[in-house]
Amino acid sequence: MIFETLISGASLFFTPSAILLTAAGCLAGLLIGILPGLGPLMGIILMLPVAFYLSPIPAMGMLVAIFVGGSCGGAVSAILLRIPGTPLSAATLLDGYPMAQKGRTGEAIGLAISASSLGGTFGGLILLFFAPLLAALALNFTPPEYFMLAILGLLSIAVISRESTIKGLLCGAIGLMISTIGTDSFSQAYRFTFDYHNLLNGFHIVSVVIGLFALSEMFEQILAGKLSTKPNVQNVKVSFGSFRMTVRHKVNLLRSSAIGSFFGALPGAGGVVSSYTAYAIAKARAKPDEKYGEGAEGGVVATESANNACCGATLIPTLSLGIPGDASSAVLMGALFLLGFFPGPELFEQNLDIAGGIIIAYLAANIFLFFLGILLTPVFVSVLKMKKQFLIPLVLLLSAVGTYALQSSTFDLWVMLGFGIVGYILRKFGYPLAPIVIGMILGPIAESNYRRALLISDTGHWIFVERPISAFILLVCVVLILAFLPWKQFKSHFKGFKLGMQKR
Repeated sequence: MIFETLISGASLFFTPSAILLTAAGCLAGLLIGILPGLGPLMGIILMLPVAFYLSPIPAMGMLVAIFVGGSCGGAVSAILLRIPGTPLSAATLLDGYPMAQKGRTGEAIGLAISASSLGGTFGGLILLFFAPLLAALALNFTPPEYFMLAILGLLSIAVISRESTIKGLLCGAIGLMISTIGTDSFSQAYRFTFDYHNLLNGFHIVSVVIGLFALSEMFEQILAGKLSTKPNVQNVKVSFGSFRMTVRHKVNLLRSSAIGSFFGALPGAGGVVSSYTAYAIAKARAKPDEKYGEGAEGGVVATESANNACCGATLIPTLSLGIPGDASSAVLMGALFLLGFFPGPELFEQNLDIAGGIIIAYLAANIFLFFLGILLTPVFVSVLKMKKQFLIPLVLLLSAVGTYALQSSTFDLWVMLGFGIVGYILRKFGYPLAPIVIGMILGPIAESNYRRALLISDTGHWIFVERPISAFILLVCVVLILAFLPWKQFKSHFKGFKLGMQKR
Protein backbone atom coordinates (compact mmCIF):
# COMPACT_ATOMS: atom_id res chain seq x y z
CA MET A 1 0.00 0.00 0.00
CA ILE A 2 2.86 2.37 0.84
CA PHE A 3 4.66 1.80 -2.47
CA GLU A 4 1.37 2.00 -4.37
CA THR A 5 0.73 5.39 -2.75
CA LEU A 6 4.18 6.68 -3.77
CA ILE A 7 3.99 5.33 -7.33
CA SER A 8 0.46 6.67 -7.85
CA GLY A 9 1.37 10.14 -6.60
CA ALA A 10 4.72 10.41 -8.37
CA SER A 11 3.21 10.95 -11.82
CA LEU A 12 1.15 13.89 -10.52
CA PHE A 13 3.85 15.53 -8.42
CA PHE A 14 6.87 15.28 -10.70
CA THR A 15 5.70 17.95 -13.12
CA PRO A 16 7.23 21.42 -13.51
CA SER A 17 4.16 23.20 -12.10
CA ALA A 18 3.86 21.01 -9.00
CA ILE A 19 7.57 21.17 -8.16
CA LEU A 20 7.86 24.92 -8.73
CA LEU A 21 4.72 25.74 -6.76
CA THR A 22 5.84 23.52 -3.88
CA ALA A 23 9.17 25.36 -3.79
CA ALA A 24 7.37 28.72 -4.03
CA GLY A 25 5.02 27.70 -1.22
CA CYS A 26 7.96 26.79 1.01
CA LEU A 27 9.57 30.17 0.29
CA ALA A 28 6.31 32.01 1.01
CA GLY A 29 5.82 30.00 4.21
CA LEU A 30 9.29 30.92 5.45
CA LEU A 31 8.68 34.61 4.77
CA ILE A 32 5.27 34.63 6.41
CA GLY A 33 6.45 32.55 9.37
CA ILE A 34 9.31 34.95 10.08
CA LEU A 35 7.00 37.95 10.41
CA PRO A 36 5.67 38.09 14.01
CA GLY A 37 1.91 37.72 14.23
CA LEU A 38 1.43 35.84 10.96
CA GLY A 39 2.45 32.17 10.61
CA PRO A 40 1.59 29.10 8.51
CA LEU A 41 -2.16 29.35 9.06
CA MET A 42 -2.22 32.93 7.78
CA GLY A 43 -0.12 31.95 4.76
CA ILE A 44 -2.41 29.05 3.84
CA ILE A 45 -5.47 31.27 4.20
CA LEU A 46 -4.04 34.06 2.02
CA MET A 47 -3.10 31.61 -0.76
CA LEU A 48 -6.32 29.59 -0.59
CA PRO A 49 -8.07 31.67 -3.29
CA VAL A 50 -5.07 31.15 -5.61
CA ALA A 51 -5.15 27.38 -5.04
CA PHE A 52 -8.80 27.33 -6.13
CA TYR A 53 -7.70 27.99 -9.74
CA LEU A 54 -4.83 25.46 -9.84
CA SER A 55 -4.66 21.73 -10.52
CA PRO A 56 -5.06 19.60 -7.37
CA ILE A 57 -1.45 18.56 -6.69
CA PRO A 58 0.22 21.90 -7.56
CA ALA A 59 -2.41 23.61 -5.37
CA MET A 60 -2.04 21.25 -2.42
CA GLY A 61 1.74 21.15 -2.85
CA MET A 62 1.87 24.93 -2.51
CA LEU A 63 -0.40 24.99 0.56
CA VAL A 64 1.34 22.07 2.30
CA ALA A 65 4.73 23.72 1.63
CA ILE A 66 3.46 26.94 3.24
CA PHE A 67 2.52 24.82 6.25
CA VAL A 68 6.05 23.37 6.37
CA GLY A 69 7.92 26.63 5.75
CA GLY A 70 5.74 28.68 8.08
CA SER A 71 6.23 26.20 10.92
CA CYS A 72 9.99 26.76 10.69
CA GLY A 73 10.10 30.47 9.81
CA GLY A 74 9.11 31.69 13.25
CA ALA A 75 12.43 30.43 14.64
CA VAL A 76 14.34 33.17 12.80
CA SER A 77 12.58 36.06 14.56
CA ALA A 78 12.69 34.09 17.85
CA ILE A 79 16.48 33.82 17.58
CA LEU A 80 17.11 37.36 16.33
CA LEU A 81 14.53 39.43 18.19
CA ARG A 82 13.38 37.12 21.01
CA ILE A 83 9.92 37.41 19.40
CA PRO A 84 8.57 34.07 18.08
CA GLY A 85 7.15 34.57 14.60
CA THR A 86 4.66 31.82 15.47
CA PRO A 87 3.62 30.12 18.74
CA LEU A 88 5.35 26.98 17.41
CA SER A 89 8.74 28.67 17.89
CA ALA A 90 8.12 29.97 21.39
CA ALA A 91 10.31 27.26 22.92
CA THR A 92 13.11 27.87 20.39
CA LEU A 93 14.00 31.26 21.85
CA LEU A 94 14.94 29.58 25.18
CA ASP A 95 18.29 28.58 23.69
CA GLY A 96 18.21 30.20 20.24
CA TYR A 97 18.27 33.78 21.52
CA PRO A 98 21.13 33.14 24.02
CA MET A 99 23.12 31.61 21.14
CA ALA A 100 22.59 34.81 19.15
CA GLN A 101 23.67 36.90 22.14
CA LYS A 102 26.93 34.93 22.20
CA GLY A 103 27.62 35.79 18.54
CA ARG A 104 26.39 32.44 17.16
CA THR A 105 23.34 33.78 15.32
CA GLY A 106 24.15 32.07 12.01
CA GLU A 107 24.74 28.74 13.74
CA ALA A 108 21.48 29.02 15.72
CA ILE A 109 19.40 29.77 12.59
CA GLY A 110 21.22 27.01 10.67
CA LEU A 111 20.46 24.52 13.45
CA ALA A 112 16.78 25.55 13.47
CA ILE A 113 16.42 25.14 9.70
CA SER A 114 18.32 21.83 9.54
CA ALA A 115 16.45 20.36 12.52
CA SER A 116 13.11 21.50 11.08
CA SER A 117 13.90 19.89 7.73
CA LEU A 118 15.04 16.60 9.25
CA GLY A 119 12.21 16.50 11.80
CA GLY A 120 9.68 17.32 9.09
CA THR A 121 11.05 14.52 6.90
CA PHE A 122 10.70 12.11 9.83
CA GLY A 123 7.08 13.22 10.26
CA GLY A 124 6.55 12.77 6.50
CA LEU A 125 7.77 9.17 6.65
CA ILE A 126 5.40 8.51 9.55
CA LEU A 127 2.62 10.05 7.42
CA LEU A 128 3.54 7.86 4.44
CA PHE A 129 3.53 4.71 6.56
CA PHE A 130 0.48 5.20 8.78
CA ALA A 131 -1.99 7.23 6.67
CA PRO A 132 -2.64 4.49 4.06
CA LEU A 133 -2.87 1.82 6.80
CA LEU A 134 -5.36 3.86 8.80
CA ALA A 135 -7.36 4.62 5.65
CA ALA A 136 -7.41 0.90 4.72
CA LEU A 137 -8.78 0.11 8.17
CA ALA A 138 -11.44 2.80 7.77
CA LEU A 139 -12.64 1.46 4.40
CA ASN A 140 -15.10 -0.74 6.32
CA PHE A 141 -16.75 2.34 7.80
CA THR A 142 -20.40 3.07 7.08
CA PRO A 143 -22.53 6.15 7.95
CA PRO A 144 -22.67 5.37 11.71
CA GLU A 145 -18.87 5.21 11.89
CA TYR A 146 -18.43 8.37 9.81
CA PHE A 147 -20.88 10.22 12.05
CA MET A 148 -19.06 9.16 15.22
CA LEU A 149 -15.70 10.09 13.63
CA ALA A 150 -17.03 13.56 12.85
CA ILE A 151 -18.20 13.94 16.46
CA LEU A 152 -14.79 12.76 17.67
CA GLY A 153 -13.12 15.37 15.46
CA LEU A 154 -15.35 18.10 16.83
CA LEU A 155 -14.68 17.07 20.42
CA SER A 156 -10.94 16.68 19.88
CA ILE A 157 -10.49 20.14 18.41
CA ALA A 158 -12.93 21.98 20.64
CA VAL A 159 -12.07 20.29 23.92
CA ILE A 160 -8.31 19.79 23.66
CA SER A 161 -7.52 23.48 23.36
CA ARG A 162 -5.28 25.72 25.41
CA GLU A 163 -8.25 27.99 26.08
CA SER A 164 -11.25 27.26 28.30
CA THR A 165 -12.98 23.97 27.56
CA ILE A 166 -16.40 25.62 27.62
CA LYS A 167 -15.25 28.39 25.26
CA GLY A 168 -13.82 25.82 22.85
CA LEU A 169 -17.07 23.85 22.81
CA LEU A 170 -19.12 27.03 22.31
CA CYS A 171 -17.02 28.01 19.29
CA GLY A 172 -17.39 24.50 17.88
CA ALA A 173 -21.17 24.87 18.27
CA ILE A 174 -21.04 28.24 16.46
CA GLY A 175 -19.26 26.54 13.55
CA LEU A 176 -21.92 23.82 13.46
CA MET A 177 -24.72 26.39 13.36
CA ILE A 178 -23.01 28.32 10.54
CA SER A 179 -22.71 25.08 8.53
CA THR A 180 -26.52 24.65 8.54
CA ILE A 181 -27.13 27.94 6.69
CA GLY A 182 -28.17 27.44 3.07
CA THR A 183 -29.97 24.73 1.10
CA ASP A 184 -30.47 21.35 2.76
CA SER A 185 -28.81 18.69 0.57
CA PHE A 186 -31.44 16.07 1.47
CA SER A 187 -34.75 17.93 1.18
CA GLN A 188 -33.59 20.99 -0.84
CA ALA A 189 -35.34 23.16 1.75
CA TYR A 190 -33.91 26.60 2.57
CA ARG A 191 -32.54 26.95 6.10
CA PHE A 192 -31.83 30.26 7.84
CA THR A 193 -31.65 32.13 4.52
CA PHE A 194 -34.31 34.74 5.46
CA ASP A 195 -35.32 34.84 1.76
CA TYR A 196 -31.92 36.35 0.90
CA HIS A 197 -30.59 34.77 -2.30
CA ASN A 198 -26.91 35.19 -1.37
CA LEU A 199 -27.40 32.81 1.54
CA LEU A 200 -28.83 29.94 -0.54
CA ASN A 201 -25.39 28.33 -0.70
CA GLY A 202 -24.37 29.36 2.80
CA PHE A 203 -21.16 31.20 3.65
CA HIS A 204 -18.11 30.43 1.54
CA ILE A 205 -15.48 28.75 3.73
CA VAL A 206 -12.67 30.93 2.33
CA SER A 207 -14.35 34.24 3.13
CA VAL A 208 -15.14 33.00 6.67
CA VAL A 209 -11.60 31.75 7.29
CA ILE A 210 -9.92 34.88 5.92
CA GLY A 211 -12.20 37.06 8.01
CA LEU A 212 -11.80 35.07 11.23
CA PHE A 213 -8.05 34.75 11.11
CA ALA A 214 -6.46 37.25 8.71
CA LEU A 215 -8.67 40.29 9.29
CA SER A 216 -9.02 39.80 13.04
CA GLU A 217 -5.23 39.51 13.35
CA MET A 218 -4.75 42.72 11.33
CA PHE A 219 -7.33 44.55 13.48
CA GLU A 220 -5.42 43.43 16.56
CA GLN A 221 -2.09 44.58 15.12
CA ILE A 222 -3.53 47.99 14.14
CA LEU A 223 -5.09 48.61 17.55
CA ALA A 224 -1.89 47.52 19.30
CA GLY A 225 -0.10 50.51 17.73
CA LYS A 226 3.67 50.90 17.09
CA LEU A 227 3.07 50.61 13.35
CA SER A 228 6.05 52.75 12.33
CA THR A 229 8.61 51.11 14.63
CA LYS A 230 11.51 49.57 12.70
CA PRO A 231 13.10 46.51 14.37
CA ASN A 232 16.86 46.58 14.94
CA VAL A 233 18.02 43.43 13.11
CA GLN A 234 21.61 42.35 12.46
CA ASN A 235 22.72 40.84 9.15
CA VAL A 236 23.22 37.06 9.24
CA LYS A 237 24.87 34.45 7.05
CA VAL A 238 24.19 30.70 7.38
CA SER A 239 26.29 27.85 5.98
CA PHE A 240 25.46 24.26 5.02
CA GLY A 241 27.82 23.15 7.81
CA SER A 242 24.87 23.55 10.18
CA PHE A 243 23.60 20.20 8.85
CA ARG A 244 26.62 18.37 10.29
CA MET A 245 26.18 20.27 13.55
CA THR A 246 22.54 19.12 13.75
CA VAL A 247 23.30 15.47 12.94
CA ARG A 248 25.79 15.40 15.86
CA HIS A 249 22.67 15.52 18.08
CA LYS A 250 21.21 12.43 16.38
CA VAL A 251 19.69 10.84 19.50
CA ASN A 252 18.04 14.12 20.52
CA LEU A 253 16.92 14.69 16.92
CA LEU A 254 15.27 11.27 16.56
CA ARG A 255 13.68 11.36 20.02
CA SER A 256 12.27 14.86 19.52
CA SER A 257 11.00 14.00 16.02
CA ALA A 258 9.23 10.94 17.46
CA ILE A 259 7.67 13.12 20.20
CA GLY A 260 6.50 15.63 17.60
CA SER A 261 5.02 12.86 15.46
CA PHE A 262 3.18 11.40 18.45
CA PHE A 263 1.60 14.71 19.46
CA GLY A 264 0.87 15.64 15.83
CA ALA A 265 -1.17 12.48 15.32
CA LEU A 266 -3.39 13.44 18.28
CA PRO A 267 -6.05 15.88 17.03
CA GLY A 268 -5.84 19.15 18.91
CA ALA A 269 -2.50 18.53 20.70
CA GLY A 270 -0.42 20.71 18.38
CA GLY A 271 3.19 21.72 17.80
CA VAL A 272 3.45 23.98 20.85
CA VAL A 273 2.87 21.05 23.22
CA SER A 274 5.27 18.81 21.30
CA SER A 275 8.10 21.38 21.16
CA TYR A 276 7.95 22.14 24.90
CA THR A 277 7.70 18.42 25.73
CA ALA A 278 10.68 17.60 23.51
CA TYR A 279 12.66 20.46 25.06
CA ALA A 280 11.86 19.30 28.62
CA ILE A 281 12.92 15.71 27.88
CA ALA A 282 16.09 16.84 26.06
CA LYS A 283 17.00 19.08 29.00
CA ALA A 284 16.38 16.27 31.49
CA ARG A 285 18.63 13.93 29.48
CA ALA A 286 21.37 16.49 28.84
CA LYS A 287 24.81 16.58 30.47
CA PRO A 288 25.41 19.38 33.00
CA ASP A 289 27.99 21.07 30.76
CA GLU A 290 25.43 21.55 27.95
CA LYS A 291 23.76 24.35 29.97
CA TYR A 292 20.25 24.37 28.56
CA GLY A 293 18.71 27.82 28.66
CA GLU A 294 22.08 29.49 28.10
CA GLY A 295 22.55 28.73 24.42
CA ALA A 296 22.58 24.93 24.13
CA GLU A 297 22.55 23.59 20.58
CA GLY A 298 20.42 20.63 21.70
CA GLY A 299 17.64 22.95 22.84
CA VAL A 300 17.19 24.39 19.34
CA VAL A 301 17.42 20.92 17.75
CA ALA A 302 14.78 19.51 20.12
CA THR A 303 12.16 22.21 19.67
CA GLU A 304 12.47 22.69 15.91
CA SER A 305 12.60 18.99 15.01
CA ALA A 306 9.55 18.34 17.21
CA ASN A 307 7.33 21.12 15.85
CA ASN A 308 8.02 20.29 12.19
CA ALA A 309 7.65 16.52 12.72
CA CYS A 310 4.29 17.42 14.21
CA CYS A 311 3.20 18.88 10.84
CA GLY A 312 3.53 15.58 8.97
CA ALA A 313 1.83 13.56 11.68
CA THR A 314 -0.99 16.12 11.88
CA LEU A 315 -1.92 15.19 8.32
CA ILE A 316 -2.41 11.51 9.26
CA PRO A 317 -5.92 11.86 10.76
CA THR A 318 -6.68 14.69 8.30
CA LEU A 319 -6.06 12.65 5.14
CA SER A 320 -6.99 9.15 6.35
CA LEU A 321 -10.03 9.86 8.56
CA GLY A 322 -11.11 13.40 7.66
CA ILE A 323 -10.39 14.62 11.21
CA PRO A 324 -8.29 17.82 11.15
CA GLY A 325 -5.40 17.78 13.61
CA ASP A 326 -5.24 21.56 14.04
CA ALA A 327 -6.41 24.82 12.48
CA SER A 328 -3.88 24.67 9.61
CA SER A 329 -4.79 21.11 8.65
CA ALA A 330 -8.47 22.07 8.89
CA VAL A 331 -7.93 24.75 6.25
CA LEU A 332 -5.93 22.27 4.15
CA MET A 333 -8.89 19.91 4.46
CA GLY A 334 -11.16 22.73 3.32
CA ALA A 335 -8.88 23.28 0.32
CA LEU A 336 -9.30 19.63 -0.66
CA PHE A 337 -13.07 20.07 -0.47
CA LEU A 338 -12.83 23.14 -2.72
CA LEU A 339 -10.79 21.15 -5.24
CA GLY A 340 -13.46 18.42 -5.33
CA PHE A 341 -11.89 15.72 -3.13
CA PHE A 342 -13.00 14.33 0.22
CA PRO A 343 -10.40 13.55 2.89
CA GLY A 344 -10.86 10.16 4.50
CA PRO A 345 -10.80 6.52 3.40
CA GLU A 346 -12.43 7.42 0.08
CA LEU A 347 -9.42 9.58 -0.82
CA PHE A 348 -7.09 6.55 -0.64
CA GLU A 349 -9.61 4.21 -2.26
CA GLN A 350 -10.79 6.37 -5.17
CA ASN A 351 -8.02 8.99 -5.52
CA LEU A 352 -4.84 7.26 -4.37
CA ASP A 353 -2.82 9.37 -6.81
CA ILE A 354 -4.03 12.58 -5.11
CA ALA A 355 -3.22 11.24 -1.64
CA GLY A 356 0.20 10.06 -2.82
CA GLY A 357 0.90 13.37 -4.55
CA ILE A 358 0.14 15.31 -1.35
CA ILE A 359 2.46 13.08 0.72
CA ILE A 360 5.29 13.40 -1.82
CA ALA A 361 4.74 17.17 -1.90
CA TYR A 362 5.09 17.25 1.88
CA LEU A 363 8.38 15.32 1.76
CA ALA A 364 9.68 17.52 -1.06
CA ALA A 365 8.72 20.67 0.87
CA ASN A 366 11.04 19.64 3.70
CA ILE A 367 13.93 19.25 1.26
CA PHE A 368 13.19 22.67 -0.23
CA LEU A 369 12.99 24.04 3.32
CA PHE A 370 16.62 23.10 3.99
CA PHE A 371 18.13 24.51 0.80
CA LEU A 372 15.97 27.64 0.54
CA GLY A 373 16.31 28.32 4.27
CA ILE A 374 20.11 28.13 4.23
CA LEU A 375 20.61 30.04 0.97
CA LEU A 376 18.05 32.82 1.49
CA THR A 377 18.38 33.55 5.20
CA PRO A 378 19.86 37.05 4.51
CA VAL A 379 16.74 37.88 2.46
CA PHE A 380 14.42 36.59 5.19
CA VAL A 381 16.28 38.61 7.83
CA SER A 382 15.85 41.79 5.78
CA VAL A 383 12.07 41.14 5.70
CA LEU A 384 12.05 41.52 9.49
CA LYS A 385 12.99 45.17 8.99
CA MET A 386 9.65 45.86 7.28
CA LYS A 387 7.42 48.24 9.23
CA LYS A 388 3.88 47.15 10.09
CA GLN A 389 2.45 50.25 8.41
CA PHE A 390 3.48 48.71 5.07
CA LEU A 391 2.85 45.06 5.89
CA ILE A 392 -0.71 45.37 7.21
CA PRO A 393 -2.17 47.15 4.12
CA LEU A 394 -0.53 44.49 1.93
CA VAL A 395 -2.17 41.66 3.90
CA LEU A 396 -5.56 43.43 3.84
CA LEU A 397 -5.29 43.97 0.08
CA LEU A 398 -4.39 40.31 -0.56
CA SER A 399 -7.28 39.20 1.66
CA ALA A 400 -9.82 41.37 -0.18
CA VAL A 401 -8.61 40.51 -3.69
CA GLY A 402 -8.41 36.78 -2.90
CA THR A 403 -11.90 36.69 -1.40
CA TYR A 404 -13.53 38.67 -4.23
CA ALA A 405 -11.80 36.60 -6.94
CA LEU A 406 -13.46 33.38 -5.73
CA GLN A 407 -16.98 34.20 -6.95
CA SER A 408 -16.69 37.86 -8.02
CA SER A 409 -19.09 38.57 -5.20
CA THR A 410 -19.19 41.67 -3.03
CA PHE A 411 -21.29 39.62 -0.60
CA ASP A 412 -18.19 37.51 0.14
CA LEU A 413 -16.32 40.72 1.01
CA TRP A 414 -19.03 41.68 3.51
CA VAL A 415 -18.91 38.14 4.96
CA MET A 416 -15.14 38.46 5.30
CA LEU A 417 -15.47 41.82 7.06
CA GLY A 418 -18.26 40.58 9.33
CA PHE A 419 -16.32 37.52 10.43
CA GLY A 420 -13.21 39.67 10.84
CA ILE A 421 -15.07 41.77 13.42
CA VAL A 422 -16.51 38.63 15.06
CA GLY A 423 -13.04 37.06 15.15
CA TYR A 424 -11.52 40.14 16.76
CA ILE A 425 -14.21 40.24 19.46
CA LEU A 426 -13.78 36.51 20.18
CA ARG A 427 -10.00 36.96 20.43
CA LYS A 428 -10.40 39.79 22.93
CA PHE A 429 -12.51 37.59 25.21
CA GLY A 430 -10.20 34.57 24.89
CA TYR A 431 -12.34 32.39 22.62
CA PRO A 432 -10.44 30.05 20.24
CA LEU A 433 -11.21 30.50 16.54
CA ALA A 434 -10.11 27.10 15.21
CA PRO A 435 -13.19 25.18 16.48
CA ILE A 436 -15.44 27.44 14.38
CA VAL A 437 -13.69 26.33 11.20
CA ILE A 438 -13.72 22.70 12.31
CA GLY A 439 -17.44 22.96 13.02
CA MET A 440 -18.10 24.40 9.57
CA ILE A 441 -16.15 21.61 7.86
CA LEU A 442 -17.27 18.64 9.97
CA GLY A 443 -20.85 19.84 10.48
CA PRO A 444 -22.18 18.76 7.04
CA ILE A 445 -20.29 15.44 7.31
CA ALA A 446 -21.82 14.73 10.71
CA GLU A 447 -25.33 15.76 9.64
CA SER A 448 -25.46 13.82 6.38
CA ASN A 449 -24.04 10.62 7.89
CA TYR A 450 -26.34 10.90 10.92
CA ARG A 451 -29.37 11.03 8.64
CA ARG A 452 -28.08 8.19 6.44
CA ALA A 453 -27.39 6.07 9.53
CA LEU A 454 -30.98 6.51 10.72
CA LEU A 455 -32.33 5.72 7.25
CA ILE A 456 -30.55 2.33 7.16
CA SER A 457 -31.25 1.56 10.84
CA ASP A 458 -33.98 -0.83 12.00
CA THR A 459 -33.43 0.07 15.64
CA GLY A 460 -33.19 3.86 15.52
CA HIS A 461 -30.29 5.38 17.44
CA TRP A 462 -29.18 1.97 18.73
CA ILE A 463 -27.30 1.54 15.44
CA PHE A 464 -24.49 3.68 16.89
CA VAL A 465 -24.10 1.22 19.79
CA GLU A 466 -24.76 -2.06 17.96
CA ARG A 467 -21.88 -1.65 15.50
CA PRO A 468 -18.55 -2.41 17.26
CA ILE A 469 -16.40 0.30 15.65
CA SER A 470 -19.09 2.95 16.06
CA ALA A 471 -19.58 1.92 19.70
CA PHE A 472 -15.83 2.13 20.35
CA ILE A 473 -15.60 5.65 18.87
CA LEU A 474 -18.66 6.63 20.94
CA LEU A 475 -16.85 5.35 24.05
CA VAL A 476 -13.78 7.44 23.16
CA CYS A 477 -16.03 10.51 22.79
CA VAL A 478 -17.58 9.90 26.22
CA VAL A 479 -14.12 9.48 27.79
CA LEU A 480 -12.97 12.74 26.17
CA ILE A 481 -15.97 14.63 27.54
CA LEU A 482 -15.53 13.18 31.03
CA ALA A 483 -11.79 13.84 31.00
CA PHE A 484 -12.14 17.50 30.17
CA LEU A 485 -15.17 18.45 32.22
CA PRO A 486 -14.32 21.11 34.84
CA TRP A 487 -14.60 18.70 37.79
CA LYS A 488 -12.92 21.15 40.21
CA GLN A 489 -15.61 23.74 39.53
CA PHE A 490 -18.35 21.15 40.03
CA LYS A 491 -16.71 20.07 43.29
CA SER A 492 -16.50 23.64 44.63
CA HIS A 493 -20.14 24.30 43.66
CA PHE A 494 -21.21 21.06 45.35
CA LYS A 495 -19.34 22.02 48.54
CA GLY A 496 -21.01 25.44 48.53
CA PHE A 497 -24.42 23.84 48.04
CA LYS A 498 -23.74 21.37 50.86
CA LEU A 499 -22.65 24.13 53.26
CA GLY A 500 -25.76 26.13 52.36
CA MET A 501 -27.98 23.15 53.12
CA GLN A 502 -26.23 22.55 56.47
CA LYS A 503 -26.77 26.20 57.53
CA ARG A 504 -30.49 25.78 56.90
